[in-house]
Amino acid sequence: MTTSFHDLALAPALLSAVEKEGYTQPTEIQALAIPELLGGRDLLGTAQTGTGKTAAFVLPILQLLQATRPRTGSVCRPKALILAPTRELAEQIDERVGAYGADLRVRHTVVYGGASKVTQGRALQRNPAVLTATPGRLLDFISEGRIGLGDVEFLVLDEADRMLDMGFIPDVRRILAMITNKPQTALFSATMPEEIAKLAAGILNQPAVLEGVQGQQPVARIAQTVMFVEQANKVKLLVELIERQRMNRAIVFTRTKHRASRVAKALTKHRIPSDAIHGDKTQNARRRALGEFGSGKVQVLVATDVAARGLDVEDISHVINFEIPNEAETYVHRIGRTARAGAEGAAVSLCDVAELGSLRAIERLIDSQIAVDLDNIYHFDPKPPRSTRGGNGAGGNGRGNGGPNGRYGGSRGGNAAGTRGSGKRGSASRHGRNGAHAAGSGRGQRRQAGAGRRKGPVGL
Repeated sequence: MTTSFHDLALAPALLSAVEKEGYTQPTEIQALAIPELLGGRDLLGTAQTGTGKTAAFVLPILQLLQATRPRTGSVCRPKALILAPTRELAEQIDERVGAYGADLRVRHTVVYGGASKVTQGRALQRNPAVLTATPGRLLDFISEGRIGLGDVEFLVLDEADRMLDMGFIPDVRRILAMITNKPQTALFSATMPEEIAKLAAGILNQPAVLEGVQGQQPVARIAQTVMFVEQANKVKLLVELIERQRMNRAIVFTRTKHRASRVAKALTKHRIPSDAIHGDKTQNARRRALGEFGSGKVQVLVATDVAARGLDVEDISHVINFEIPNEAETYVHRIGRTARAGAEGAAVSLCDVAELGSLRAIERLIDSQIAVDLDNIYHFDPKPPRSTRGGNGAGGNGRGNGGPNGRYGGSRGGNAAGTRGSGKRGSASRHGRNGAHAAGSGRGQRRQAGAGRRKGPVGL
């Protein structure tokens, strides 16, 4: 394995820039990808966030374009096109292009939705050699005749599986059809769904394949645990976890924008400095939240998956899945926010009974069973108890542990108390501390054992 950037045949200006950024040793994907790209090969890499893949393609592009003379003309015709799924990731990539190319005369800019087209249009008039873009905004400028793709020599599709999840693949195919020549192409994806594999097969020419570069499965340095908790108790458990484990820099993921805002507000009420980022936030508000999170002013950042794309903050100790993602691949992206650059990290998932199917799908994807953390006063046993003969005796149909639909028991009171004809009423099964389920409420409502519960915010 290469131990120094000097072994990668990079130009002196790039080596100097890398050193200024504080890097001395290439990551695994950098050591493998940079020589392949400098040698002119296409590349297919499965690598998740935090592996250093941005530098793995930015450095070769800059080296190959350093002798390019600035173009003139009313239409921007980039030599290198980098496609990214979100504006945050696009901004991050363009910022890296600027940092690594500080001593080179390689013009660059970025275009994405949700920002002024006037400002971005002015930047395009400078005819940048490297253009980073989200698919939708790129197509807007192309339709206006302000960007042409006839001169593209280098093409990068970053986080292709995210583009698939967000429905961008049709736009990506439209863009690819506009590139008239055959550029050197690199495609990166944390996971490799069938549609992305088909896309790669159609655009890559005998690529170098880098599989599983800390990508297809979560890195071993991440301690992964799951806590079983009802949705109504998740905020109370989250507050307790943050305080008990003294989490100084954590990301909490939610499925929706509304819930992200409510969780951040609840944490703030408990004097845990928090903020939320999601699609309804303005770009300035998102930048401010990210900046305060990076500086340590904000302790916990609550985010949706889309808003967190491109988030580049070091020393994130914990990733908390407030809700289990619907798609197993999203879990891989989420937990990749911690344990970066050789550090260790932890990923905690809060799982309600309705999310068990999604949890099992994640375990199948990563080919591993996630450890259950029982240090949880709201814990319930997710395994339905076996029904016994005569289970509809004194407990009655729908009575016992789980209510009419048998949420925690059988489908129809399979865990009801007593046996047929005994005339005795049994006690509730214990699910968590102090046996919190009533035996025979008929409504599946949970009685909280006084000493075993603490006051907290209303469940979200």
